[in-house]
Amino acid sequence: MESENGLKDSCVSGNEVLCRMKSITKVFGGAKALQNVNFEIRAGEVHALLGENGAGKSTLMKILYGLYTRTAGEIEINHKPVEFKSTHDAEMAGVCMVPQEIDLFPELDVAENLFVGRSRPKKRGFIDKNAMRNTAREVLASLGVDIDVTAQVKHLSAANRQMIEIVRALLRKAKIIVFDEPTAALSERETTRLFSIINELKAKGIGIIYISHRFEEIFKIADHITVLRDGKWIGSDVIKNFDYTKLVNMMVGRPLSEFFSRERGNVGEVVLKVENLSSKHRYQNVSFELRKGEIVGLAGLVGAGRSEVAQTIYGIIKKTNGKIFIRGEEVEINSPENALELGIAYLPEERRSQGLILPISIGRNLVLSSLKLISRNWFVDRKKECDLIETYFKSLEIRGAGPDAPVSQLSGGNQQKVVISKILARDPDIILMDEPTRGIDVGAKSEIYKLISNMAKEGKAILLISSELTEILSMSNRVLVMYEGRLNAEFTDEQINQEVVGAALSGIVNPDYLPAMLSNGN
Repeated sequence: MESENGLKDSCVSGNEVLCRMKSITKVFGGAKALQNVNFEIRAGEVHALLGENGAGKSTLMKILYGLYTRTAGEIEINHKPVEFKSTHDAEMAGVCMVPQEIDLFPELDVAENLFVGRSRPKKRGFIDKNAMRNTAREVLASLGVDIDVTAQVKHLSAANRQMIEIVRALLRKAKIIVFDEPTAALSERETTRLFSIINELKAKGIGIIYISHRFEEIFKIADHITVLRDGKWIGSDVIKNFDYTKLVNMMVGRPLSEFFSRERGNVGEVVLKVENLSSKHRYQNVSFELRKGEIVGLAGLVGAGRSEVAQTIYGIIKKTNGKIFIRGEEVEINSPENALELGIAYLPEERRSQGLILPISIGRNLVLSSLKLISRNWFVDRKKECDLIETYFKSLEIRGAGPDAPVSQLSGGNQQKVVISKILARDPDIILMDEPTRGIDVGAKSEIYKLISNMAKEGKAILLISSELTEILSMSNRVLVMYEGRLNAEFTDEQINQEVVGAALSGIVNPDYLPAMLSNGN
């Protein structure tokens, strides 16, 4: 049960309360980012903290971790009031964070990274590297993780870099660990390993605060959920009392049924065709067509070759075999500039590093790909530039900051709108969208879905790549499935259902099995 202020009654869990945040308020320049928010974490519990971008999740956790000071409210650790003025203060009290953007020193080895900011063992007055490495091996082994502690961090996978952050927290004897979007860059196998590690941390009595936009993960890993909206506490309860519909309603104030509403437009002629497209060691013999006004979903597990196919069509990756046709005419695409000239645009998977220049303004980011269209004699026409920026600010409802503010100030969903604006400003006929809703909240996703639907209605041909099966099933006219570098299956609109597409994702395409699945699905 929950009290009205969001603090749990003691009957919910027998585990001790490690941290309690009471009536936390944070004001930035007169704007309230948090208003009287309460939150607590218990030993051996995974507590999911959910909300849209801008709901206040990160602000609340930055206060807990000492990055921000609170305007009002109290924090108790082990039932004693604390005042964190720095991350060092928080870590000394047992609070650590595994950030979404991993913060390690790439040129240092694993053991050296683990001891950054900590006293290092010494022998005869010199740093004892062997002792550091032995300690690193012991902690990694305690988690069942096999990583070479002498390897430079820059050579590690995203999953292993994340493990180093977890071990850093354990070396600081953390009792509370905050995970911020921990699976954003992980494969399904790596995510499974992470969940196994989190369960081991729970068994050690560590409290886990888990921030994620992926509902399927929340229902797998969380014991408890707290939802914030517009800087306010909305609700908190044990996981068994939640379902998808309830979560969505609490987060955005409207039902799940509104999120995937899509009007089917008219599908026209073939505008893109690929035949036996191959890129050595990436994927082989991929063939498909994309029509005007059509959304074709391209599904597949991480590593199946989905992104690589799109990047080949866009000229980022060189093909080693096969043909590409635009409106029936064979073309050679050797660079993104070639692709843009042919009316092809690409929305990259990683917007922050591939789609935006974070320090410069929102407006400048928006017009970057359209400089030729708004320039004359090598000079930018400022009126055309301002008109273009104003058009997309209004039509895509970019919110959170003005055109002159750095794009880094926007939420993930609004940053994604800026990247989409860059694409639309070129007025392409073919749009390759790679994970268009990755890392954004459920409300922002709904807005992106509407944009995609509207683009298709206007006659754009869209190749939609996504790891979210619900997204693929709900938005696509047809679904293509890749498995281990090959096109494994294709399903038309009337054939699309979760069971058959899910089976194809795992490599199961049995002619005797699929008809029964299709009839069951319908």
